[in-house]
Amino acid sequence: MHKIVPFLWYDGQVEEAMNHYLSIFKNSKAGTVSRMGPDGPVFSATFTLEGQEFYALNGGPMYKFSPAVSLFVNCDGQAEVDELYAKLSAGGSEDACGWIRDKFGLSWQIIPTRMGQLMGDKNPAKAQAVMQAMLTMKKIDLAALEEAHARG
Repeated sequence: MHKIVPFLWYDGQVEEAMNHYLSIFKNSKAGTVSRMGPDGPVFSATFTLEGQEFYALNGGPMYKFSPAVSLFVNCDGQAEVDELYAKLSAGGSEDACGWIRDKFGLSWQIIPTRMGQLMGDKNPAKAQAVMQAMLTMKKIDLAALEEAHARG
């Protein structure tokens, strides 16, 4: 058990959201599902995505997700970026710089790990060129970032 576990608040969609995420991430598993009464609606659920535990609650309409908190997904390359970006943004929205909101309103950042290496280049001109290229993107295009880095 992790000491710190993200706690997600939904408005009646916990089971649907959990099953959606479990279908997207290969290394995932359902945990417990608590119902309000033996045949009642789901109250809460736990699940694990890529080794990270989550707790989800059907808390009602009082609170909504905000892009101020997002789930950052390190991707091995463009193929993984493309796959996760498409699946997680379906029914949601695309924001800037790899940020998306899924159909439940939860914000995600779908980012190739290589982007951090390019942006952290010790040559400030190269790092800045990558940053400027990234700022023009919705979905991150790793080849375009590599090209910007080479030009920088």
